[in-house]
Amino acid sequence: MCYITLRDVDSEVSLSLSVYGSVMDRVSMPLDRGSRVVARLKPDFWVKTGRLSMQTIDIRPVGIGDLLARIERLRQALAAEGLFAPARKKQLPLLPHRIGLITGRDSDAMKDVMRNAALRWPAVEFEVREVAVQGVSSVAQVSVALAELDAHPRVDVIIIARGGGALEDLLPFSDESLVRAVAMANTPVVSAIGHEADRPLLDEVADLRASTPTDAAKRVVPDVSEELARIRQARAALERSIRVLVHREAESLANLRSRPSLAKPEGMIDVREADIERLRSRALRSAAAGVERGAVAVHHLRERVRSLSPQRTLDRGYAVVQKEDGHVVRTPEDVPTGEVLRVRVAGGQFGAVAQGTPAPHEPA
Repeated sequence: MCYITLRDVDSEVSLSLSVYGSVMDRVSMPLDRGSRVVARLKPDFWVKTGRLSMQTIDIRPVGIGDLLARIERLRQALAAEGLFAPARKKQLPLLPHRIGLITGRDSDAMKDVMRNAALRWPAVEFEVREVAVQGVSSVAQVSVALAELDAHPRVDVIIIARGGGALEDLLPFSDESLVRAVAMANTPVVSAIGHEADRPLLDEVADLRASTPTDAAKRVVPDVSEELARIRQARAALERSIRVLVHREAESLANLRSRPSLAKPEGMIDVREADIERLRSRALRSAAAGVERGAVAVHHLRERVRSLSPQRTLDRGYAVVQKEDGHVVRTPEDVPTGEVLRVRVAGGQFGAVAQGTPAPHEPA
């Protein structure tokens, strides 16, 4: 005996069927979850228990599963628009101040997320929106809650969580309007729908896909013990770096202090003092030699000037004859007879009168 649940894809209506193995053997192809079928039923009422059941006389698949086919077509269309592109994914904050949580009312998914997040980071805060996570009103309620949390100024990340369920129960999370609302959200969105095998379209468009609600809590907040360990490691590495830096700088200072210029700074002054004294002595010698050479040159010039002086000529017995107007007589023809002349000799001057012109060969 096999048991099957038929579900209307357009309304919240399900019907349980019981199928004998002989009926299942006549099915031409295996029935998968989401397959579209036509069944011939016979009602069977159990008087003893008061239960009405539906026995399946015949059942036939009518396609590969219209439900899965529609979801796949929508997946391809949204992917072509670029809604699933990795470039559109937003980075989750390292440590969110407050987490927005959209989940079912008093659901196990909500408890798993809040419990595991608090275990990892006790100071975590939640902004919870409890909504219908299946049924005809789930899409509208999830969309409204998403818009409220996206506009909340203190919410840094939003988790949409739901426990596992049948494919038809997860249909709202493949709704096109909800997928587009998540794509337009400014706050990073984490999808935690069902189990690892479940893959609604919300997982594709979300900024991060978590395999389960528990995994979402672990992915959103860091582990406080791990963070404290990282802080301790960082502090230890920082202390080591500081110690190495201080040791290296101390060695540099010691090397600088051991240099002669710092170990005995007056040595530089002594060297400069010796240089100054040497240059001073050289300057004094040069100045003295220059003065001495200058004195000798002055003496030679003085002697030369004296040797060229008219007085020296007069001292050797020569005389200078001048007219009364001061002109020097150079030739006998310049002096007529009887002209008064002035004669300058080494000891002084005296007057004279020209007596006549001597003969050409007569000594003057």
